[in-house]
Amino acid sequence: MTLNFSAKISVDAKDKSKAIYDSVNTDNEFYPENPVKTKIEFNDKIVINVETDQLAHLRANLNSTLRLIQASYDSIESVKI
Repeated sequence: MTLNFSAKISVDAKDKSKAIYDSVNTDNEFYPENPVKTKIEFNDKIVINVETDQLAHLRANLNSTLRLIQASYDSIESVKI
């Protein structure tokens, strides 16, 4: 299989980045049948690498991952003391 489409997204949520990474990466690790090759790394920022042979899958995967990141960030902010 030749991968034709790829994207690399970097997210910096400052002090919340590690907690968000832990949350989002857990979902990614427990979805081995994902048709999109998705790698999420953390090194001061969250870096998402996505590869697939179908553009629609790339878009859907990125939308889902970015929404999870947003939801994690919003949840952390909502309990801020």
